[in-house]
Amino acid sequence: MVSTKGLEKYYLLGTKKIHVLRDINISIPKAQFIVVGGQSGSGKTTLLNIISGIDRATAGDVTVAGESLTSRDEEFLSDFRCNHIGFVFQSYNLVSTLTVAENVAFPMEWTRKPSQEIEARVTELIKTVGLEHRLKHFPSQLSGGEQQRVAFARALANDPELILADEPTGNLDAKNAAKILEVLQLLKSKGKTVIVSTHDLEIRRLADQVIILKDGKLASTDE
Repeated sequence: MVSTKGLEKYYLLGTKKIHVLRDINISIPKAQFIVVGGQSGSGKTTLLNIISGIDRATAGDVTVAGESLTSRDEEFLSDFRCNHIGFVFQSYNLVSTLTVAENVAFPMEWTRKPSQEIEARVTELIKTVGLEHRLKHFPSQLSGGEQQRVAFARALANDPELILADEPTGNLDAKNAAKILEVLQLLKSKGKTVIVSTHDLEIRRLADQVIILKDGKLASTDE
C-alpha cells in the first residue's frame, strides 16, 4: 500500500540544511495497522504529510496504492487524496461554517457522488462514530472528542484504501480517547490500511508494526 525509498525532507536556512527526515525506507502492506512513534520533532507528522501528498519530499520517492506521488501536480494529488486517502488531523481541521453532516458530506460532494448516496453514507458514518444527535451542530458547538469523531467520519466518507491519523487522541481526555480507540479497532477489523502517529499505548497495542523515528531517521521497525 505504501513504500518510500530514500525519502528526505529538509529546509534551507541560508546555506544550512535543516533536516526533518533522512533516508526513510519503509514498506507497508495492505490491511496493516501501523503505529509511527517517536518524540515530538522526530518527523512523524512530516512523514504522514508526505505519504498523503499534502507535503512534498525534497528527495526520494513515495508510492501509495501503486502511484508514485513524487512528481505529480497539485490537481492530481488533491483528487488522489480525496479518492484513496482519509486523513485525520490532530487539530481536527473541520470547516467551521459547515454542520457535522455537511463536513462529512464534503469529500463526497467533491467527487460528485449522487445526493441520495451522500445522504445515506453520512447517516451511516455518523451512526458509526455515535453522533446522530449532533448532525445539525457546528464544530464550535462540539467537544474536542466529538470534533475528532466527526473528523474520522469525514476521512472515511469516500471509503478510502488508506487511513492516516496524526495523534488522534493527543488532545483528548481518557473517555473520548477510548471512543477514538473503538473507531480505530473497527477500521482494523474491516481490513483497512491504517497509519497512526501516536504516543498512546492503547493504540500501539493494535499495531501490526511499529515504526520509530528519532531525529528524522528510522530508528527501528518492530513487527
